[in-house]
Amino acid sequence: MRGLFGKFFLVIWVTMAATIAGLFTISFLFGNVPFASEVRHQQQIFALDVAVNLLAQSGPAAALAFARAAALAPQPVELSLVESSAKDCVTLRSGSERQIIIGGTCQHLSVRANAEGVVPEILLKLGPWIAALIASAASAYWLARYLIRPVTYLRQGLSALARGEFEVRIGDKTAGWKDEVSELAHDFDVSASRLQELQEVQQRLFHDVSHELRSPLSRLQAALGVLRQNPSKLNPLVDRMDREIERMDALVGEVLTLARLTAGSVDQPSQTLNLIDLLNEILDDAAFEAQARGISVAHEGVTTFVRPVNGELIYRAMENVIRNAIKYSPDNARISIHSAVSDGRLRIEVTDEGNGVPAPELERMFQPFARGSDANVREGFGLGLAIAKQAIEQHGGRIAALLAVKGGMTIRIEIPQG
Repeated sequence: MRGLFGKFFLVIWVTMAATIAGLFTISFLFGNVPFASEVRHQQQIFALDVAVNLLAQSGPAAALAFARAAALAPQPVELSLVESSAKDCVTLRSGSERQIIIGGTCQHLSVRANAEGVVPEILLKLGPWIAALIASAASAYWLARYLIRPVTYLRQGLSALARGEFEVRIGDKTAGWKDEVSELAHDFDVSASRLQELQEVQQRLFHDVSHELRSPLSRLQAALGVLRQNPSKLNPLVDRMDREIERMDALVGEVLTLARLTAGSVDQPSQTLNLIDLLNEILDDAAFEAQARGISVAHEGVTTFVRPVNGELIYRAMENVIRNAIKYSPDNARISIHSAVSDGRLRIEVTDEGNGVPAPELERMFQPFARGSDANVREGFGLGLAIAKQAIEQHGGRIAALLAVKGGMTIRIEIPQG
């Protein structure tokens, strides 16, 4: 019972048990059992009536003997008998007094009032309710304090997030708790961490896009400067400017594609395709282009895996992975592609013979503009694997980078059966 339900149950149960125990304790200490005062009053009236009957039938001596015996009983009743003149004496029978005329004398019988105890009778009657009130107030205070503290932590954390302080965490303040409150704090920390990561990615994306655009823009400005100084170089400079404009257009297109994929604003799968045929088509084009550098591309594995997909996204994802492997492989290297189907999932592994990347950098290979620190950059913007990751995940799959056994890097793609 570590959850809030268990704690609520335990506190309420203990409160009720303490209240009941308090009732019995007070009743035991002060004789305040239910109807105790009423029972005592009836005893006194009964004793008074018996004494009156004895007085009427046997005389004052019998009544006095009974009064002495009643005073010595376990529940003592003190009776008072007073004689007076019969003149102006009237018969009285009310409350705790009796008055009759016997043998020419007026006999007045009454119950002597007991001295009030240390604790007034009204307080005795209110004692159980006061005990219950105190116990419930204590439990309510504990519950309010227990529940308000994490709400306060959460409010402070949300205020910090609203101010852009995404590094705020509250899990350490509830580290010793093992209930829904600690789970809420953990979820908050996960959300804050995710927001911090997204902010860092956004800032890095702005920086990298600015950097990638600055280079072609600088070259365009240089070309314009040369053209102003030497108009005779118009044709070669125009060709160069065309290339730089195409490069910027390609960069903007890649960024827009990545933004669409990240936002999830892409068309749902609408084509039923054999992904192995799609893979072989990409491999044929890649192998033809790789011949210029003496790079061979070989595929072995399954021949069919059919499912509904967004053909453009899947094609682009696999093409980015394969062309990335060719780009970072040395001349006369070998690109190995292996495909297999297991448990209804298609697994494609693309292994190159490049320099690879350090193990700590494998995860960040799928971030926008990420390149290995040891990579020999030939061309591109570092968006290919980021786009491939988003495209594969759009189809419920996953992609990972691994260090190849014989050097280089392996990109593993897994796509479930749709």
